[in-house]
Amino acid sequence: MYIVTGGAGMIGSAVVWELNRRGVDDILIVDNLACTEKWKNLVHLRYADYIHRDAFLAATRRGEWPDDVEAVIHMGACSSTTERDADFLMANNFHYSRDLCRQALRAGARFINASSAATYGDGALGFSDSLDLMPRLRPLNMYGYSKKLFDLWAVREGAIRNLASLKFFNVYGPNEYHKGTMRSVVCKAVPQIEESGTLTLFRSERPDYEDGGQKRDFVYVKDCARLILWFATNPRVNGIFNVGTGQARTWNDLARAVFSAMDRETRIEYTDMPDTLRGKYQYFTQADMGWMKRVGCDFRFHSLEEGVNDYVRQYLCAPNPYLES
Repeated sequence: MYIVTGGAGMIGSAVVWELNRRGVDDILIVDNLACTEKWKNLVHLRYADYIHRDAFLAATRRGEWPDDVEAVIHMGACSSTTERDADFLMANNFHYSRDLCRQALRAGARFINASSAATYGDGALGFSDSLDLMPRLRPLNMYGYSKKLFDLWAVREGAIRNLASLKFFNVYGPNEYHKGTMRSVVCKAVPQIEESGTLTLFRSERPDYEDGGQKRDFVYVKDCARLILWFATNPRVNGIFNVGTGQARTWNDLARAVFSAMDRETRIEYTDMPDTLRGKYQYFTQADMGWMKRVGCDFRFHSLEEGVNDYVRQYLCAPNPYLES
């Protein structure tokens, strides 16, 4: 059995979709559906059961688990970079992850954890996933700090020798529709372009970056799902690993890819950055993917244009926008 926490979320449901494509449906989904629209991500997928996050955590802390758990793919967390409730993030992102990891390792299950590129802060120290660099990183928000805390714990306790903690960069793709303001720009762009014919991006507040010239490592969610399952089936590859394409692209590049996928002329407008992001905005991210060569991971990512084209044409502009097994 596979346990996928956050299994109704964007990356989690993509993992379930990829497992289904491989003929696997013995999957326990853990999530907190509540009154959100996340349930729609599950409609077209196959799985054995669903359990609420709190009930699963209580069972985990009692040591009550299903038999024959092959892997725990822990994507469940609050992923909002603007969440201000630090106690909630401590409990939900750090303590929950720590306790779940302990139980998984006791049960002999493979443990894959979702870390984040938000741990790198402003990028002044670079984007190496080296364990030596990790303690010196200074995240710009509490979300990033909560992810760093788990990685620090895993190293300190020695658990890092038996798990893979994956630092996802800017993930976009199907099944993110429930995320509100945290949806990718690609997801927000299509209806905006359909309505007005233009796409609005943030102006730059730094002279070394033109408007829309801020750069991110954009990675397609389908690639994330495939790479997660590569780690799940390669238990000897352990540590902290970046998950990105290894190539930074501008927001303007992203915009042009969306317009191209929609067969529209590129029309970009710029707006001032909101106060909530000033001083907390990453102007550049680019995953150091050197680990792939070191461990022999032969994996090809979608280019930005390929990923955006697939997302826009096959999902955002299609009758069924959800991943379907």
